[in-house]
Amino acid sequence: MAQFRFETLEIWQMAIEISDQLFDIGDRLREKGRYRFAEQIDGAGMSITNNISEGSGSFSDVDFANFLKFSRRSIFECANVLVIFQRRKHISSEEKEDLFNKLEHLSRKLTNFRKTLLK
Repeated sequence: MAQFRFETLEIWQMAIEISDQLFDIGDRLREKGRYRFAEQIDGAGMSITNNISEGSGSFSDVDFANFLKFSRRSIFECANVLVIFQRRKHISSEEKEDLFNKLEHLSRKLTNFRKTLLK
């Protein structure tokens, strides 16, 4: 069975699990008619995984590291959106904290992996 490089990366595996959780939130928001909010969280979550996967196809480590930088920025976008969702009572404090912990852990992993690419 063919496999892309990104599928073997722990950072992508973590990101895809987080993305699933974010899509679940987006699905709940769509049920409430909050389509713009749903699109925002879906897009930000996909950006994390998309940039990891796109970067893994780069021809240089420097180029890959650049994509990881974009992925990390999307983590911060997700965190900001989750704060707003929690303040607007679209998600619970517990759900926000769970995702914050996962996003923060992924952010550290991305930073460390990026450093190895730039050595």
